[in-house]
Amino acid sequence: MDIKEIKELIEAFSKSGLTKLEIEQGEFSLKLKKETQEIKVVQANHSEAPPVVVSKQTEDKPVREPEQEEDGLIYVTSPIIGTFYRAPSPDSDPFVEVGTRVKKGDVLCIVEAMKIMNEIESEHNGVIVKIFPKNGESVEFGQKLFAIKPE
Repeated sequence: MDIKEIKELIEAFSKSGLTKLEIEQGEFSLKLKKETQEIKVVQANHSEAPPVVVSKQTEDKPVREPEQEEDGLIYVTSPIIGTFYRAPSPDSDPFVEVGTRVKKGDVLCIVEAMKIMNEIESEHNGVIVKIFPKNGESVEFGQKLFAIKPE
């Protein structure tokens, strides 16, 4: 990997909802981890390159506005690529079902990315009217997960 590719990865990583990323390519290894307001880049290959730390400017993280279409429903979308889970464990009840009333901050599902379980919370009060992916299904960034009728 050249420095341009590494910079592009850092930029994409900083904009994503991921908190950790590891890439191995032959003898080259790249590990990215978000901690508070900085991204640490640890480059480990056979050369003795020192770690590079890229500090982010302190700025408010932009709030992801849910999509609202003409039908008046609010659509919760996936902030990351990963695996969609409706429940905290295989033997647990789902977080929500169609018809469940949710409040802002209620956990709707988990999207697993790179062995990290990311809880997706409701940003609005309302009633779940549709659950798009099936449990255990892969989801893409921006893919619709839930339709909520606002209250």
